[in-house]
Amino acid sequence: MKDVAEPGPGAGELGTALLEWYDRHARDLPWRVSPAARAEGLRPDPYRVWLSEVMLQQTTVAAVRGYFLRFTALWPTVAHLAAAEDAQVMGEWAGLGYYARARNLLKCARAVVADHDGRFPDTLPGLLALPGIGPYTAAAIAAIAFDRPETVVDGNVERVMSRLFLIETPLPSAKPELVARAAGLTPAARPGDHAQAVMDLGATICTPRSPACGICPWRTPCRARGAAVQDTLPRKAAKAPKPVRHGHVFVGRRADGAWLLERRPESGLLGGMLGWPGGAWGDAPAPAAPLPADWRDPGVEIRHTFTHFHLRLVLHVADLPGDAVAPAGMLFVPGAGFRRTDLPTLMRKAYDLAAPVLAGARA
Repeated sequence: MKDVAEPGPGAGELGTALLEWYDRHARDLPWRVSPAARAEGLRPDPYRVWLSEVMLQQTTVAAVRGYFLRFTALWPTVAHLAAAEDAQVMGEWAGLGYYARARNLLKCARAVVADHDGRFPDTLPGLLALPGIGPYTAAAIAAIAFDRPETVVDGNVERVMSRLFLIETPLPSAKPELVARAAGLTPAARPGDHAQAVMDLGATICTPRSPACGICPWRTPCRARGAAVQDTLPRKAAKAPKPVRHGHVFVGRRADGAWLLERRPESGLLGGMLGWPGGAWGDAPAPAAPLPADWRDPGVEIRHTFTHFHLRLVLHVADLPGDAVAPAGMLFVPGAGFRRTDLPTLMRKAYDLAAPVLAGARA
């Protein structure tokens, strides 16, 4: 590590400078209570804080904004969400990925209503006891919604800490030190605003590329800026290339307009969601068709990328006999009751490619 002095100001001075900057430049976000409104006594809604934090995992504010507004319009309170139909919630979630989060969203909402009279616990241990809430989300809710002095560390905070303290250890190995550094700066006063301020600093000033150091409230004490290496931090361990998996998907429609679907197992990718039959993904031989029919390959490939692998699916389509009966584990959804939006993104892609083929065959 380069021999560069520790930042001069202490945690109190750093915190004061940051909050003064945040009071002027806080982002206007639909789930956030502005620092001015908080100063006047308006408290954040723990439900909206929780919902936004779950949605923001592994994605961006720009991607989440529309989803958040739709969710809160449909389900304005945790009680409304707890009473929602699973399929509708999963359908509204489609496109955000990581569908286990949507399943846990419902489990958590129902636990808050059933076990806590519709009120989120206001302590870190109480929040951690809820389904689907891990250390980061619990700390974020505790700090932002309840002003608990908990340390909140997301990707933006990791980047800011790595540069402020010139931490050159690659991620993820650097995580404990980054958390410790962030904890050392977490104040007892206004911890919720402090947590959001560090995240805003990373999102708008201390950006991954070309950080705007000239207008940063921490530009003077920043060790990485002093060493002129801010653009290189945080370091990250090299990632292995994503493997490619292959599979098949069967989209069939009965003569009465009903679609043949299956409910995927609760565990695993797309767990608990409706989808087209197709068997396992990998290097296994092509599975047998779910029903006897004139299945045909229209010559298109469905491509989708998950966190850890790319997926390539061969599409098979068929018009099914009017008396066809769904095999065990599958069901026919009447055409009038079928909603494309109830499907995850991958299955929507299959539908979008199959539907015109089947429509053309019947024309």
